[in-house]
Amino acid sequence: GDTVGRAHFLHGPYPATHFGPKACILPNPTSVMHIQDPASQRLTWNKPPVNVLVIRKIRDESLVEPFKELCRFLVEEKQMMVYVERRVADDAALLKDESFSLIRNQLCTFREGYDDISNCIDLIICLGGDGTLLYASSLFQDSVPPVMAFHLGSLGFLTPFKFESYKTEVAKVFEGNAAITLRSRLKVKVVKDMLQRADQQPHTHETQQQEYNGLLAHICFDCWQVLNEVVVDRGPSSYLSNVDLYLDGRLITSVQGDGVIVSTPTGSTAYAAAAGASMIHPNVPAIMVTPICPHSLSFRPIVVPAGVELMITLSPDARNTAWVSFDGRKRQEIQYGDCIKITTSCYPVPSICCHDLVYDWFESLAECLHWNVRKRQARLADASDSSDTEN
Repeated sequence: GDTVGRAHFLHGPYPATHFGPKACILPNPTSVMHIQDPASQRLTWNKPPVNVLVIRKIRDESLVEPFKELCRFLVEEKQMMVYVERRVADDAALLKDESFSLIRNQLCTFREGYDDISNCIDLIICLGGDGTLLYASSLFQDSVPPVMAFHLGSLGFLTPFKFESYKTEVAKVFEGNAAITLRSRLKVKVVKDMLQRADQQPHTHETQQQEYNGLLAHICFDCWQVLNEVVVDRGPSSYLSNVDLYLDGRLITSVQGDGVIVSTPTGSTAYAAAAGASMIHPNVPAIMVTPICPHSLSFRPIVVPAGVELMITLSPDARNTAWVSFDGRKRQEIQYGDCIKITTSCYPVPSICCHDLVYDWFESLAECLHWNVRKRQARLADASDSSDTEN
């Protein structure tokens, strides 16, 4: 039935599988067909939210007062348990303010990398820029609570709410029935090939293709959930990077240039946009592959379905190693025989919309990138100036 099938699909209702009176597609319980239906994307609470994680941009003095105000509102007026990172609670500006000490003592603190809070948070509120939402995403490596992001100062792509009206906006979210965008993430595995390390290096594409199946037996080094992009680049080397791109186990092409960006639709307006990719609405189920300064004039950015698995390895004839980073963090070197496997994660980031998912995105395009802003042509003074008027 529909409800059983729905669990396998990230974004909304199961798409139609019958076409005309006779044709249908074979059922595949593992496929990742995401059709995001805006009408079905409303936030609802099974139980009232209690634990709220507040993330604020560190080293920004202008956020101290809004942060105190928000915490006071959540603790005193809404009786919420408020979680903050230890270094946020230990901010010198907070410690100086004695009137805030009562609230400060009620905050639950945690340390990133030491304390796991992923199973107890009901709602995340971010204060600051887009980096706060990327940071929130990194704290939750599986299921992510709804995120409400406030911009203070300039509008970001991921921070639609204005802080002035925070009380009414937060109260509305607590009541439920807010619009959300499910921002897909990438699940990224780095597989270190310990067998290749000894002495021999791969020599041909054919041997790499044969080794693809054997990679599962090798050591999985790490796994990340990425909201914006995975970047593979040439690092400090002066040579072009040379990496091979596989799609579902087949070699698609080699990327010769400064590197390659694999991004989500959310990341399409970040580094990928600067490298010439199309900007894709976060509701579109896709993975973007964008070369960075490719040494081929015909290598245009491509968009592939969200259900595929991409794999990136060093080319057998690469002159140097490559480097990889995940949302700008955890940068590391990729050696011969290592591989990076990338696919769409089943844990999207549910970001709460301010107006709705179409309006928010176009407003951020206009505000952040001045998208399609130009001087308008003046209208013609009178009809007789127009060459196509008929008398």
